[in-house]
Amino acid sequence: MQTGYFLLFLSFSLSLEACCVGNQQNSRSGLQQNTTHQGYKAVEGEIFMMPCPKEVNQHTEVVWSRIGEGRAEKGSPSFACGTEFLVEAKYSGRYTCCESGSKLFLHLQVVKRKSLACFSDEESSVDLIVGLGVKIPCPGLNCSDNSDVRWFMGKRAKSEQPKASSQENGELYISGVRDSHTGVYFCDRQVIEGGFKWTFRRAVNITAVPHLAPNRPPDILDPDSNMTKAAVLGLSHSLICTVNFPFEKKFSPDVRWLMHYGGNTTTTTVLHIEKTIQDPRFQDITVSQISVIKEVTSEHFNNTYTCIATNIVGNSSVTIKLKEKYRVKWPSVVGYPIVLLLLVAGVGICLHVKWLELQLIYKSYLQQGKHDGDEKDFDVFLSFVWSGLPVEAAEVSAFYQTGPDTDVEEYLSPTDPLSSDEGEVTQKPLEVLLPRVLEDLWGYRLCLLERDVLPGGAYTNDVVHAIQRSQMLICLLSADYLSNNSAVFVLESGVQALLQNSSPKLLLLWTNGESASRLKPDPRLPVLVQRALKVLPSLDWTSGKPFRTRRNFWESLLKAMPNHKKDLHR
Repeated sequence: MQTGYFLLFLSFSLSLEACCVGNQQNSRSGLQQNTTHQGYKAVEGEIFMMPCPKEVNQHTEVVWSRIGEGRAEKGSPSFACGTEFLVEAKYSGRYTCCESGSKLFLHLQVVKRKSLACFSDEESSVDLIVGLGVKIPCPGLNCSDNSDVRWFMGKRAKSEQPKASSQENGELYISGVRDSHTGVYFCDRQVIEGGFKWTFRRAVNITAVPHLAPNRPPDILDPDSNMTKAAVLGLSHSLICTVNFPFEKKFSPDVRWLMHYGGNTTTTTVLHIEKTIQDPRFQDITVSQISVIKEVTSEHFNNTYTCIATNIVGNSSVTIKLKEKYRVKWPSVVGYPIVLLLLVAGVGICLHVKWLELQLIYKSYLQQGKHDGDEKDFDVFLSFVWSGLPVEAAEVSAFYQTGPDTDVEEYLSPTDPLSSDEGEVTQKPLEVLLPRVLEDLWGYRLCLLERDVLPGGAYTNDVVHAIQRSQMLICLLSADYLSNNSAVFVLESGVQALLQNSSPKLLLLWTNGESASRLKPDPRLPVLVQRALKVLPSLDWTSGKPFRTRRNFWESLLKAMPNHKKDLHR
């Protein structure tokens, strides 16, 4: 019968064109291809793995497709080489695929278990104890005089894998069993039937176990014996018992909660198990068994509760009691309004403390530029205190009286007011440079007390009137400035004007890298000025800095200036 199958298989093989892995183009072009034929036997109900050609690497997928009548059958099964599947009688037939220009043919014959001369379930499934050496025979080897057996784990033969195992007389020898040895192994042996050589492939399911049977009773991890758990009267309560079981291959946990009425073990009720949680490990298995008391009553506090866990070795148990846990209740009618009142009061206190700063931030940033178009006598009121050498003060005083020097353009350029034609940095202080830049280079109308306010009037009235006549107040801040009562009065008047509806712009220029956090002027600054210094717009100036830093300062200053003049410099 097998000879007839083989001859029929040869008669159809020469006309086959079904192929795999993308070699159809060679078939269409009429190129001559080499063919290879092989036959495999498998046992119905066992795991089977389609063979892979020797040339196939681990990353190449070769697919076997069943054929019939000289072509691939529609809807016929296909299996990639190395794929493991449970073989059935319907998978018997002829298969083909192509690899490296060669057409491969395979005849798979599925035989029934009862047709075998000898069969043993023990040979097909083996449990191995970790750490021991063991020999595994190929199933059916005792019924054959052929000891030429090849073992496989995956696509590669065991002889081609690292020497953790060896083959001898048809048996696979593992010197030291590890958890990683768990899996399906295949053994191939050659049989000849009807003059045709078949490869009989059998599967062996190997499971590595720490021991064949548990060696101790289960261990209850939680709760501890004789402990007391808190429960709330009128609410549900979960009884959780966590147990560690030794490894069992056929594991069926037996964990129960028992309730003893009044602590009497003769009157016992088995509580319903709501949920079971298992955490399987290689050595041990942890089980959490949960029973739920739907509603705790006063009687539950008089009862005792026992968790008992059992395996084939023995059992373990712990007994606990429940105690009442009192809830802290907030009266909703009184508590919620109090919390809301405290929240509102807290927000109100924060707003009260920070109200001045919030007003200054709003006036300085959100309303900036609102009054740029107002008609004023001056664009900028510049306030500063001389902090340079007496010679420099005299020079600038002369400048205010006689006008700009003829060489002012020599060191004021459109790109950087501080860079000369040779690119050198001038060392003149900002009190000298700023008036010249604002008036001569940028064309702003500048108000200076020393020059533009007539002498003989009241100082305070002159300052307030000058601020009201200007669109912007710029203060050059330094240690000398904040220690000067007259200068601080100008800054304080500007802050008060800013808080009014007709607010001017206010900009602080910190000179020589100083800041409000590091300066401690004497006498102490007014509270209004102290709080304003923290939030008002400011720029930092330090003479002698690199060109890029100086240029950023002047660009930022120009952006802060009134719009109707600033647009002329863009």
